[in-house]
Formats: sequence, C-alpha cells, structure tokens
Amino acid sequence: MTEATQAETAPAADNKQAPQNSRSYGRGNQDCRPITITRHYSRYAHGSVLVEVGETKVLVTCSVEDRTPRHVKEDCGWLTAEYSMLPGSTHTRNQRERFRVGGRTMEIQRLIGRSLRTAVDLTLTGERTFTIDADVIQADGGTRTASITGGYVAVFDALAKLKEAGELELIPIKFPIAAISLGVVNGQVMLDLDYEEDSAADVDANLVMNNQGQVIEFQTTSENAPLDRATLDTMLDVGRAGVNTLMQHIQTALTD
Repeated sequence: MTEATQAETAPAADNKQAPQNSRSYGRGNQDCRPITITRHYSRYAHGSVLVEVGETKVLVTCSVEDRTPRHVKEDCGWLTAEYSMLPGSTHTRNQRERFRVGGRTMEIQRLIGRSLRTAVDLTLTGERTFTIDADVIQADGGTRTASITGGYVAVFDALAKLKEAGELELIPIKFPIAAISLGVVNGQVMLDLDYEEDSAADVDANLVMNNQGQVIEFQTTSENAPLDRATLDTMLDVGRAGVNTLMQHIQTALTD
C-alpha cells in the first residue's frame, strides 16, 4: 500500500471499552450519559418535556393549532419543528436568531420535523398542525438528538390530551422513536458524545430509530478520512443499543 493510500484510508475502529473514568460519568464507550425525562414541564403547551442527557438540557414543547399549511392534503394534519439555543446555553453567549434562521438551525429543525412525522399517522389527526419547539437550556453535545427524543414524548402527550378531550378516537402513533449521537474518537466508536468528545471526533453521527430497530435517519460525517464499512456497521450496532436504552426511559416516563 502506498503512503498516499494509507493517509486517505481510515483505520477500522477499535471498539474496546475506554479505561474507567476516561469519559464523563466513568462510562464505557457504549454507555449513554444519565438520562432524565420530565413530562408536563410547562403548564400551557399540549405536551411538554424537559430532557436531560448528562449536562445537556432541552425543553421541548408541542403546541396544537386547528389549521394546516396550504400544501397539506384535506383532512390531514401536519407536524413541524423549531429549534433554538438560549444565549446562555453555551460557554460563550449565543446571539439570538431574531431576523434570520441560520443554516445549522434550519438543518436541525428539518431533522426534528422529518423524524417525528414518521412516528405520527397524520391522516388520523384531523386538520391540525403540531409545532415542536425545542429550546436548548444547556448544551454539552447531542442537543438535536435530545430534541427528537423529547419531541416524541411531547407529541405523544399532546395527542393523548386530544384523545382525552374526545377530539381524537385514538392516539395515532405508528411507533416510538428516539435519537442518539455517536462517533469515532481516537479510533474508537463511542456512544452519546459530549461536547469535548464531539469536538475531537474523527467521525460523528446522529442516529434516529424506531422501537423495531428500523433506521429513520442516519447522518454520518467524516472529518479527516473516509469511513470503512466495518466501522460503519459497528456504529449502527452501538447506536441501536443506545436507542434501546432511550426507549426504556421513554416507556418508563410515559407510564409514570
């Protein structure tokens, strides 16, 4: 193999567990950070959740309006999402996006909306718009994936409230979904990256799955070199295990 080829080909990731305490919370490579899902966090929204993943905290609400955009078919609903980071959510103050939404924000909003639309049967909601608002209170990596996980719980509660009020015959959820971040750091596949790990990652990814292990979205970016197939497969396996952990937390939260 030539020197050039060696430089351009990413080595297969070594997925051994990281030494104890080398990651936050003393976790191994395949472990999630501590997860807390607090429902009914806001009084006025139809559904509201505070999601805490390690030091990342996101408030997600779901508001319902009895109208839909023009492009939506008659008798069908729509779901959309907005995402923002509070100015004090990061180490240095973020400027509010008052007049124009930035490219990163738009990308995240679309990801949240796309993901959650797969989970809801919008042909059974009537002509209603469900708006997910994800506001990052504190950011330490994985804010978009936490927004999706929290968004699922928020929209579930909003639909349940409509059913309890007699406005829906059933809760039109197709399946639960959750999302998690992962990446390759120092040649090792790691689950649920915090900010420091994400900044050092050679590969970072966001995985959205349902409770059947089916992929809804898998975004992967290689920073320095191409990603080999073996590492990609490992990332999917590790990510699925992480989503399963999140599903357990969702189930527990929804039965409280």
